[in-house]
Amino acid sequence: MKLSERDGWIWLDGEWLRWRDATVHLGTHTLHYGLGCFEGIRCYAGADGAAIFRLDEHLARLEGSARLLGIEIPFSRAALHEACVEAMRRNGLTEGYLRPLVFLGDERLGMDPAGLSVRVGVMAMPWGRYLGADALTHGVRVKVSTWARQHPNAYPCRAKAIGGYTTAILAAREARADGYDEAVLLDTEGFVAEGPGENVFIVRGGEILEPEVTVALDGITRRTLHALAADLGYPVRAARLTRDDLVLADELFFCGTAVEVTPIVEVDRRRVGDGTPGPITRALQSRYFACVKGEVPAHADWLTPIR
Repeated sequence: MKLSERDGWIWLDGEWLRWRDATVHLGTHTLHYGLGCFEGIRCYAGADGAAIFRLDEHLARLEGSARLLGIEIPFSRAALHEACVEAMRRNGLTEGYLRPLVFLGDERLGMDPAGLSVRVGVMAMPWGRYLGADALTHGVRVKVSTWARQHPNAYPCRAKAIGGYTTAILAAREARADGYDEAVLLDTEGFVAEGPGENVFIVRGGEILEPEVTVALDGITRRTLHALAADLGYPVRAARLTRDDLVLADELFFCGTAVEVTPIVEVDRRRVGDGTPGPITRALQSRYFACVKGEVPAHADWLTPIR
């Protein structure tokens, strides 16, 4: 079913519209030039009911993305918070994916967006396993992309910006065309950056390593895993990592709202470790799912209940 053919409710510019009525004009500026930003947020069903995971952190990042792009969001964080909670309620979802979206209006075309209206919407929908039903259990195969992550002087890398995902899409399409599940992008100097929509971690000698966050997105799941690794007694360190480090890792995994914690078992047709998800990856994955389902009291503040 097309997204446009779903039933339900969408919050758009402060109003609740029937899903099929939440449309925009062909002249919408962001559709032509890509200036806008968004978030991806998950809600999980737990023992105490449905709860959105790290909602306020996502909305804070949305505000930061807009600031980097020179866009002023015309709604408070509290209004967006309530819109996200109500989107889950109105659509009758106990688990799902939220997509807050900030985009520019259709008053005119042209490169200069000054004076254009700023529009904001929130969708809520079911969302399965991003890289396939078996990805969490068996892991995925990745290709080091021929496409490079943008240099920070060419693109605001801290922004989850709409236009910036063109490179990510090209990398993902290339990987899938070559028979892989996903890509890993290097930066313009040849060091590991991230996946098309995921942060990446290496495990080596019992230590967890991640790329320096210079061109990669400051992922909220990434920050979550920092805390969970500390809970489990695993040190995390940032380093300049090469494609060699990917292959020589004991374990390798993606993390992100969409992919959650997904093991990587092969890079460029070379096995990672013994070719199966490793114990540290499994431990972090288990802890993560316990958190999002409200089973870890120490991190209960990460959850926004849907009453």
